[in-house]
Amino acid sequence: MDISCCGDYSDASPVAEMATESEWFALRLLCVVFFFFGSVLLLCYFLYPKLPKAAAGDEESGEPLPPAIILGKIDGGGITTDVCVICLEEFRRNDAVRVLVTCRHVFHVQCIDSWCLYKLACPSRMKTLNKLMLVACATFSIIHFVMSQNQQGFISLDCGLPSNEPPYNEQFTNLTYISDANFIQGGKTGYIQNNSETVSVSKPNMVLRYFPDGIRNCYSLSVTQDTKYLIRTVFVYGNYDGLNSPPRFDLYLGPNIWTSLDLKNSGLSETEEIIHITRSNSLDICVVKTGTSTPLISVIELRPLPYHTYTTRTGSLRTLAHLYFSYSDKIISYPKDVYDRIWEPYFQLEWTQITTRLNVTDSSNGYAPPRDVITTAAIPTNASEPLTIIWSLETSDDETYAYLYFAEIQQLRANETREFKVVANGRVDYDSYSPVSFKAYTVSNHASLKCEGAVCRLHLLRTPKSTLPPLMNALEIFSAIYFPQSETSIDDVIAIKNIQSTYNLSRTSWQGDPCVPKQFSWIGLSCNVMDTSTPPRIITLDLSNNNLTGEVPEFLAKMASLLVINLSGNNLRGSVPQSLLNRKKDGLKLFVDANIKQCGSCKPRSRVVVIVVSVSCVAIIIIVLVLIFLCRKRKRSSCKVTRPSLEMKNRRFTYSEVKEMTNNFQVVLGKGGFGVVCHGYLNNEHVAVKVLSQSSTQGYKEFKTEVELLLRVHHVNLVSLIGYCDEGNDLALIYEYMGNGNLKEHLSGKRRGSVLNWSNRLKIAIESALGIEYLHIGCKPPMVHRDVKSTNILLGETFEAKLADFGLSRSFLVGSNTHVSTNVAGTIGYLDPEYYQKNWLTEKSDVYSFGIVLLEIITGQPVIEQSREKPYIVEWAKSMIANGDIDSIMDLNLHREYDKSSSWKALELAMSCINPSSTERPNMTRVAHELNECLEIYENLSKRSQDANSTNSMGHGTSFISDTPSAR
Repeated sequence: MDISCCGDYSDASPVAEMATESEWFALRLLCVVFFFFGSVLLLCYFLYPKLPKAAAGDEESGEPLPPAIILGKIDGGGITTDVCVICLEEFRRNDAVRVLVTCRHVFHVQCIDSWCLYKLACPSRMKTLNKLMLVACATFSIIHFVMSQNQQGFISLDCGLPSNEPPYNEQFTNLTYISDANFIQGGKTGYIQNNSETVSVSKPNMVLRYFPDGIRNCYSLSVTQDTKYLIRTVFVYGNYDGLNSPPRFDLYLGPNIWTSLDLKNSGLSETEEIIHITRSNSLDICVVKTGTSTPLISVIELRPLPYHTYTTRTGSLRTLAHLYFSYSDKIISYPKDVYDRIWEPYFQLEWTQITTRLNVTDSSNGYAPPRDVITTAAIPTNASEPLTIIWSLETSDDETYAYLYFAEIQQLRANETREFKVVANGRVDYDSYSPVSFKAYTVSNHASLKCEGAVCRLHLLRTPKSTLPPLMNALEIFSAIYFPQSETSIDDVIAIKNIQSTYNLSRTSWQGDPCVPKQFSWIGLSCNVMDTSTPPRIITLDLSNNNLTGEVPEFLAKMASLLVINLSGNNLRGSVPQSLLNRKKDGLKLFVDANIKQCGSCKPRSRVVVIVVSVSCVAIIIIVLVLIFLCRKRKRSSCKVTRPSLEMKNRRFTYSEVKEMTNNFQVVLGKGGFGVVCHGYLNNEHVAVKVLSQSSTQGYKEFKTEVELLLRVHHVNLVSLIGYCDEGNDLALIYEYMGNGNLKEHLSGKRRGSVLNWSNRLKIAIESALGIEYLHIGCKPPMVHRDVKSTNILLGETFEAKLADFGLSRSFLVGSNTHVSTNVAGTIGYLDPEYYQKNWLTEKSDVYSFGIVLLEIITGQPVIEQSREKPYIVEWAKSMIANGDIDSIMDLNLHREYDKSSSWKALELAMSCINPSSTERPNMTRVAHELNECLEIYENLSKRSQDANSTNSMGHGTSFISDTPSAR
């Protein structure tokens, strides 16, 4: 059967909030709520008065009946007020518990999704069981209720809902929807017509927003930067205008086209869903008029996903289908799916359905398939036939990704085996795969797959030794979608929106990205658009004749890219701020009205000021002459350096003490531009002593910088300073001893017999990243290391990593200043090209250097190797990535003892760190987070391999389809 689209979700219940599994605070709160309310309910039960005979008497015994609380399962999520549970036939794991009673009275107490709480009147012989049932039911109800209310990070907009309408909870999911009025400038409210087609439409889809004015209308949403979101938009025409003419229009994500919509060909509605990583704290979703019809939109939903799930080489994912294999006609959504995916049933005539009522453990590493999805599966009715699925793409050039869910849900006998090959488009990607008993795993292709003729075929073929046919529980299908155009520089966007809000400019065109696409650029702006990968910059701002009032805004000076500012024809007053006058000296063209003063404070100098300045200058000259005379008079036999004193004198050692602790510098550990590092002992503890040589390229300034930095910062991943020597020309630093040398030695093979495995390499990268992150956000003021390299990452006895050598470190300001202008310092090969070319230092310069170190860790290659065709490691890595073979990129010393999933992810992270544009690089917090995810992927897959207990099953890889990725 052909699968070509997601289907129509407008009739499905809007999906709800994700219960964030990793938030310890939420878990603690849940426990507190559970114990409190559980205790209250239990106490109420024992204190509950017995029902009168007339209401609930036992006809045989005449005894009053004790109350009982029973959890009932109502199909379809409906509420029935006169249901009576009659008998206990069996206790099943996935069914509600039924008690053998004869019930007299039942009334509804509370309903959460399709689980309802009822109060029953039951025979007294069930009293003990009822008490146990009370505790069990209260536990389940409270936990389920609290989890269902967690909507953290979700955005649910009911487009067109009037601004005076309060937020509401959707009846089936309890999701909170709000009006979109605060997220969009224009548009009008429309209501779909009530008819037989729309009777089942859920509340968020009953109202819509349509846009008769303007070409591009954009929603501006506040999101979390570098977060993976499931983004879903719903469009329901519903003949709201009475014209029976569904519109055609384009949908944009930021400056990039998402898709073209034709609601005439979509039936009642259309849903577009993607998985996308946000690159800033703002996200624009725009509808664009392409003809005479009017664009519209009904619902916008954003749901955060775990960052390590749904990974791609490049680009984002466009949803084609979420399928679970069952005869059922039931759509599975929230709260059963915590990530707000909408699962549709799918089945073929030549298949047989199998199900289980037993518990199936989710071992999918964050994908969290719903229980109802993984407790059912399809197998071929003819056990010798393959299980085949075919789906279509729009063109043969489209790239697809598939996520397969496997769980063995049958209890196999000792002589039974289920094993099969996974074949994609005629290519065997797994020779033998065996689902794990009652554990759900996810298998995916991390390299995109192209399908001949735009038709993709997936076959599960039974192996000769298998006694059972192949099995699959569920399948998710995506196509790759690319958003190549970079958004306008975030600094320019913030500044221009500040202007917009300050002067209340309500121009229709001022929506979405200010610069791109060019045909939609904001009126009054001119931008420098170099290429798709470089963020555009605003270079001209024309605000003339806009009736602006007040003073000339000083924040315009912060738009560093501006070349022309035209403020003429307005009602501004006062003078031009000094910061703008300074920019004029650098070439900025500023046009203002004649009444605006352009001379700073414009106050004439008084004679008093002139006299004071003159007297001060004469006094300073006299003082300088006196000091020079005194200095020449004081003759010394030797020239000793006088310097500002360093703090923490209790850590200061004399030069003789340094010679003693190093046994006169006998054991040299290493050499560098500063001099030598010697081994020593202090109080019977190993220490490393850095001794500055007289010919050192580093001087007292670097020495003082390192001492003062290390005396005030303390972090487990920064090398600790024990003390220092500052005695004339004799300078030394005493550090904690790191017994395994530096990272470079291990990667280059200088430490024979010591090869770092993949797990250790990832841990070293994580710990190094955390050390740099501390410098960037933990220090006050923040610091840039400026010399991150593999020789400055030291390893302890258990290979714990610590960053060293802070002589070139430099503080930087946070806030309005995006960079510090400074002379270039660092090591060739690790230098940020932006820093090298512009002398602009930011924390992203360290990110670039760390990206080079990460390439070293992954590849084992030297940074510069003249014998290579591409001597520089960055160019070499790009050429190797274009070939798409991860094994040719990874360090040969690893002997392929790594998994491709975490390896590709680490490589992609390294390439993002060395992006030529510093604004496109991740910060060190994101780098450390992604490296942790790489390690988790590797460790989970290693554990999975052990659980499967088969060397022919998963190994360390999760990729079942491999293909050559496009060159970066």
